[in-house]
Amino acid sequence: MLIVFLSAPFYTKYVCLPNATDPVPPEIANNPKFYPYFGNVIGVLDGIHIACSPSAIDRHSAHNRKGFLSQNCLITCSFDLCFLYVLSGWEGSAADATIYSNMCVDFPIPQEKMYLANAGYSTCDELLIPYHGTCYHLAEWAQADLR
Repeated sequence: MLIVFLSAPFYTKYVCLPNATDPVPPEIANNPKFYPYFGNVIGVLDGIHIACSPSAIDRHSAHNRKGFLSQNCLITCSFDLCFLYVLSGWEGSAADATIYSNMCVDFPIPQEKMYLANAGYSTCDELLIPYHGTCYHLAEWAQADLR
């Protein structure tokens, strides 16, 4: 199935990577809270751990920082909730920044464009991450007694 999805005519018809000349997504352009601040943002990028059952030989590298066996996947989505890129199969112990470095080889981000990401990724021109020390998870807001 993977060969079918990665070859013509399926890939050339259904896979459309973002370009630098693409217009601002309507979810951003039509919201005064977001535009013009996020005018160059074309989507979001984040990692997720998916539980797995590796062989006994690979089990040690599949342990993530929370102690369960997983594979770390990096996923990129547009604002209309379409998947743009999925990089899966990394062992659970792999850091998000390491997986992002590998993603840059296969999935070039257009110049002058960027993705929203969380603080687990490094500061660079292609990723817009929150300021260090800023509350952005609901649990952090609750601990700080903020609304």
